[in-house]
Amino acid sequence: MSSSDSVLRQVAALVPEGSRVLDLGCGTGALLDYLQKHRGCTGYGVELDDANLLACARRGVNVIQLNLEDGLSIFEDQSFDVVLQLETLQHLRNTEQMLRETARVGRIGIVSFPNFAHWPNRLQVMLGRMPVTRVLPYEWYDTPNIRVGTYADFEVLARKNRLRVLDSFGIQNGRAVRYAPNLLASMAVFKFDRG
Repeated sequence: MSSSDSVLRQVAALVPEGSRVLDLGCGTGALLDYLQKHRGCTGYGVELDDANLLACARRGVNVIQLNLEDGLSIFEDQSFDVVLQLETLQHLRNTEQMLRETARVGRIGIVSFPNFAHWPNRLQVMLGRMPVTRVLPYEWYDTPNIRVGTYADFEVLARKNRLRVLDSFGIQNGRAVRYAPNLLASMAVFKFDRG
């Protein structure tokens, strides 16, 4: 099993079987396809990129073309059991608003993002350079990430927005990290609700 397959299965395990799911920034639809086939879920992906929309359609994944910067006003409150926002928050200008929208539209939200506080990143910054790693593979001048955050930063943001964290862990080399994830994991994962 590849590292990306392991991450997909770990995130999928957080989604209750039979859930109605909205996957924001769904990419090629791999996770939603997996959830449909292995967890009995239904739902929609939201994606902007034309090639990814085509990939979703080829997989049989329902997908809506929408720019997440425009918000989720087309969806009613609590219209999904689970809203996924995996590796999208760091690309958005309206991060906090999109997090609130995720909590409004879904009963449960699940987010993941690169953990900038992972120890190799800290070391590279200490040596005077912006980190370039497998999870953060871009140089500072060509990165699509407009935000960088840490596992600990998200805990603060969740409290500020009155979100209750139901589960959280880091991921490193395809494995869950529950001990010191802010230091030892390259990816952060949080499951939350409105409390």
